[in-house]
Parts: sequence; structure tokens; C-alpha cells
Amino acid sequence: MQSLVYRTAVFTMFAAVCGAAPEPAVVQGPGLWTLEAQYEPPQQIRVQCGPGAPARTYWYVIMTVTNRTGEEVDFFHKCDLMTDTFQVLPAGKGAPAAVFDAIKRRHQSRYPFLEPLENVNGKMLEGEDSARDIAIIWPDFDPKARALKVYVTGLSNETAMIEHPVGKDDKGQPMKVFLRRTLELSYGIRGGATARSDADMVFVGKRWVMR
Repeated sequence: MQSLVYRTAVFTMFAAVCGAAPEPAVVQGPGLWTLEAQYEPPQQIRVQCGPGAPARTYWYVIMTVTNRTGEEVDFFHKCDLMTDTFQVLPAGKGAPAAVFDAIKRRHQSRYPFLEPLENVNGKMLEGEDSARDIAIIWPDFDPKARALKVYVTGLSNETAMIEHPVGKDDKGQPMKVFLRRTLELSYGIRGGATARSDADMVFVGKRWVMR
């Protein structure tokens, strides 16, 4: 019960912050840019990370990021997976290098230059020839989840600052919350929790949010 109350409180606070967030610009003004992102639906893979270790399930998204802004830009990402059961998983956490190696072997013919997300921070060169194919990886999530959202931050330099609806600083003033233009991808999960290997993703939609 205590865990449920905590999760509900966290979700309520998250919803309040999101509800107060401004909308991203429909037409970005001078100095603002957004990178182009193409992506495949989340896929799962089972990997044995070491002799005698049990095989574990991981999920990943392959995303191709292209800079068509006309200039070299900074790409500093943050990628989260959030389920409808309030579980939030940051990309890369709990995913050994062997998982990326297995994904790369699986997609070698189509993505010969595939890179793990953690290798891509830094400058993004302009032009199609400088596009990056990126594997974004998460450990398996709550089997009770029936829907999830993938959040990819860093594709744009658009930002906003709002006041936290609950949190206060040491002077009793509302805390400031820094938001970044973020790509939100929504999926439904088809298949039962008892047959995880048969679970499949159904694309629901995408939008840009400030998060």
C-alpha cells in the first residue's frame, strides 16, 4: 500500500509539472534548431551476458539522427522509457556492452555503423553523410505494463523555465524547473505478461513536448 501511495504521488507530481509546461514552438525562431530523427519501433532481445549467466530480456530502439540545420550543433541526449505502471527507466542503465554487441550483429546488414547511445554525446556534424545510427537500450520493464512512452531529449536546443507547482527553494520561493524540447513516442503493448517473448509494440503516435 505504501509503495502504491508513493507511486501515485510521484505520478501526480509529474502530471502537474507536465500540465504546467509550455508547448514547444510550432515554428522555431532564430537560433533554435531541431535535428531530424527516424526510428524503428521498440524491439526486444535476449542476451546471455557471461558464461553461465542466465539470458535476460532487453528492449531497444534504433534511431537515425540527421543534422539538417545548416551548421554543426551540440547533441547531449537524455532518453527515458516510461510505462503506464509509473516505471521510469533511463537508457543504458543495467545494459552490459554485450547487449549492444548482440544488437549490432542482428542489424549489421542495415546499420553497419550502429553506435551505442553513450558514444554519441558531443558535436553533430551537418549533412546526410554525417547521420548517426544509434541504439537506445533499456532492461526489461514491468510485465504488467500495457503501454509505454519513449522520451528522447537532446534533438533540439529549445528550452523553457517554469515554476514547480509544489517544490520550494530555501527561501520559500517556487523552485525553477528547466525543460527541454523532447520527442515523445507512444506505444501500446500487445501480448500477455506471461508470454513476454511474444510481446509486440503497436505505434500510437508521436509529438513534441517540453520535459
